[in-house]
Amino acid sequence: MQVLEAIQQFLAYVKFEKKQSAHTLLALENDLGQFSTFLKTVYEQTLITQLSHLQIRSWLSQLMSEGVSARSISRKISSLRSFFKFLMREELILVNPMSKIQAPKVEKKLPVFVEEKAMKTLFDGSLAKEESANEAIEIQEDLILLVYYSTGMRLSELIQLKETDVDLYRMQVKVLGKRNKERIIPIPRELVASLESYLKEKSALGLAHHYVFCLKNGEPWYPKKIYNLVKSKLSQVTTIQKRSPHVLRHTYATHLLNNGADLNAIKELLGHANLSATQVYTHNSIERLKQVYKNKHPRA
Repeated sequence: MQVLEAIQQFLAYVKFEKKQSAHTLLALENDLGQFSTFLKTVYEQTLITQLSHLQIRSWLSQLMSEGVSARSISRKISSLRSFFKFLMREELILVNPMSKIQAPKVEKKLPVFVEEKAMKTLFDGSLAKEESANEAIEIQEDLILLVYYSTGMRLSELIQLKETDVDLYRMQVKVLGKRNKERIIPIPRELVASLESYLKEKSALGLAHHYVFCLKNGEPWYPKKIYNLVKSKLSQVTTIQKRSPHVLRHTYATHLLNNGADLNAIKELLGHANLSATQVYTHNSIERLKQVYKNKHPRA
């Protein structure tokens, strides 16, 4: 079987059987497409049965020589592992070449978050308002930021949030996370009031659509537009270099932990599959405790 044909079969499996997100599918398609191009260009090789760990190592070496980060290379190795695991399961190959491949060590970075004081400034109404083309967009901008900080949901989850997912009576929202796993997130009274007011006025604003946040054409907000919004707003209250929607997710989790929330509860709220993914936030709290000790203990 040709490499490209095998890749297409694998991507179809990931999309229709594994039901992975569009973001994951795109990453796999890009990584495996680059690998296929390398094989054809360097080795003039297109048959899946001819692959060995030597060609894979050669590709990884080329990526390193081009200055690709260890984190990106690790992701590409993960894509290859999934691909060859699929080929083994389908009995398209007899030996898994990834068994001899090791991922480079990746430096673990602590999650970047915004300080509580800065978030208070963001929501206390003292910031200068961005000029908006219409009232509907301006109202949604403020609400999007509040939803992020109040729920910690992912970008894809916010974009796909529907009116039927919002339960104002029970003060909660339902989101569809990774691997199509649903979870319920409680929301504070402030957000309940803002959502109630917005949803009542939504049709009058010309936003007749089942998505909570949508544009005048009825389509949901797209990732780049939300990213630019968050970056612009956070630039007014913090000097941290990374100012993305995911930073607000980190901020939500870190502030919960700093104020005494249980780590397992935060895991469920964030929709993490494993506690290890949530434990990274404890490092931020430890640094905070060290600072408290340094500032308050007489012998520090």
